[in-house]
Amino acid sequence: MKIDLPPLRQFLNRLLALRIDMQNIIFERFELLLSQQIEAAITAGIYEVGVETLRAERFIIIESQKTVYTHAQTGSVTNYLKVERTQKNNIRTAEEMLEFATQYQGRLMINLKSGNAAVSIPTHSLFDSEGGVVPRVLLIRPQKETRVPIQDLESSTWGQVSIDAFTAAWSKELDELPKFTTDYLHLVTGILLPIWKILPQHSSRVFRLQTNDGQKILGRVVNAHDIQTLREQLGLRNQVLSPEELVSLVLNEKYTQQLPGGVTLRRSYIAAEPCIELVNAISLAERLLAVGCFTEIINWQKRVFIPVSDKAPTILAAVIEILG
Repeated sequence: MKIDLPPLRQFLNRLLALRIDMQNIIFERFELLLSQQIEAAITAGIYEVGVETLRAERFIIIESQKTVYTHAQTGSVTNYLKVERTQKNNIRTAEEMLEFATQYQGRLMINLKSGNAAVSIPTHSLFDSEGGVVPRVLLIRPQKETRVPIQDLESSTWGQVSIDAFTAAWSKELDELPKFTTDYLHLVTGILLPIWKILPQHSSRVFRLQTNDGQKILGRVVNAHDIQTLREQLGLRNQVLSPEELVSLVLNEKYTQQLPGGVTLRRSYIAAEPCIELVNAISLAERLLAVGCFTEIINWQKRVFIPVSDKAPTILAAVIEILG
């Protein structure tokens, strides 16, 4: 196919020979395809933007640098470190969202099952395997945004509501949200080329940041899926993820963790809302309920979950102790 394509100059000349309305249609199609490719790359974690400068309320090194490799010829070293990042949640009030909905032709929505509020606005469409257009909307929640096909939204428990109902639901949800969010970054710094082959190949994002004590760090980030494998390859087998770190990784990066007793910790969904599930833990349901877990019957099967709240790390720590 590439061999049959005309040179770029010839292609542009042919575009100029078209009517303006036809040119607009072609460029709109191109823009949709480009947006689709970028969105897919971001979702897959392979969208490269070069060196990214991170900013947050606080960066603290909670696991001091460990030398995991020393280059024999130069003596240069590769270090591994873990950084705690605290960010202020950018949360918009109900009044701001009402103004936003008016400006962008949005609809005020409430999930009839969970009671959560959202604003849906038009967004770019996708193309299916047969070239058909899949219209979508951008569903904006207090702390996240999701693009959803219109057909899926209409068949879900989301429904359009009045201004008063939306304002009450949005404000109630804001009152329950924390003002700050803490997560963790795993970085490999120093000389990287000699160990490049053992680093994850599907993503090579490089971060630049400065800690609260003034230390400047430039390193390659390791995604949640690769942390344990990389730690073993770098000789850090004794490292254990904390409950706070596990909760953040499960909810934000689709991380799964095998717990004692054959129980798996993973992210699932209830009424389109993310939750923390304990798979294969139903036999311990009574003991888990006692420490703060809850159960839901989904497709006639009872499943065990950890509530998504600021108490989740404490509950998870108790769960791990029960599983022993």
